[in-house]
Amino acid sequence: MGWEPWDQAGHGGHAAGPHARCTVTDPPDFRRPGAPSDDPAYRWEMDKQAFEIICEVEPATRPDMMHVRHQIGALSEVASAFLIPDNHIGRATVSSIAVAHEVRLMGGRSIACINARDRNVLGFQRDLLTAAAYGVDEFLFVYGDRPESGARSDDLTVRSMITEARSFARRMERVGSFRLGAATGLRPVPSWKKEADFLLAQVTYSTDALLEWRSSIEFEGPVYAGVMVLPSPTMARKLSTDVPQLAVPESIIGQLDRDRGSGVDIACDLISEIFESGAFDGVHLIPVNRYREMAARLESLL
Repeated sequence: MGWEPWDQAGHGGHAAGPHARCTVTDPPDFRRPGAPSDDPAYRWEMDKQAFEIICEVEPATRPDMMHVRHQIGALSEVASAFLIPDNHIGRATVSSIAVAHEVRLMGGRSIACINARDRNVLGFQRDLLTAAAYGVDEFLFVYGDRPESGARSDDLTVRSMITEARSFARRMERVGSFRLGAATGLRPVPSWKKEADFLLAQVTYSTDALLEWRSSIEFEGPVYAGVMVLPSPTMARKLSTDVPQLAVPESIIGQLDRDRGSGVDIACDLISEIFESGAFDGVHLIPVNRYREMAARLESLL
């Protein structure tokens, strides 16, 4: 999911219960006794409470949830929510709805990704019904990249999934129960996509590009910036070749050549810059296989 093409054919594509870093409505009072509400230390803590880290989980490609559970356990202290991919990069995976339910059982908040590629309208309705039965109520709708096997279904688009999910909620008398998200590239956001409840912005390695894009759009809901941890220079080069939209700058590839572990540093620096800018509601973090290192760094960073 972390390297799916974004906004393919204008349809949107891939790409941000109680939890340790969930946004709070009535935040605890971190002020020192007698400290005013504009105290810098108080404002810093309030900003940290509101800034969300949506961690993408590497999905299970075998009938074993142990690796998924390890990721959730390691990231639980820093994650506001866990994003569960759907048939990751065109390969079959355990159902995102089933994994989202597993996250809920572990006490976390989950966002289930559902792609248009692998289902028709009836299959999508089945997924919504299953999600409602399991208590899964947050979704990211994506178009989906080219599958490794079989043909793409042309029955759905991200736009039609948003419409159908709203209609389903009305039919089930669950209006307002679903929270629906969409992904976007760093380009103008079409009017239909503004009907989503939140947006996940395309992965980039430039804070300036993110801030320029964010200032150019109007969107009422939360917007999360995409941040990917590059585990190696080989992966960075492959990503640049396979998905030109997510091309990694040569300067970063050079840094990875000199220090393979620097991907964690690069991601943490970018998250800090995004947080300090105040322009985004959080980040959609794709830690790949560096989730333990990212968890440890983010605990001290945020």
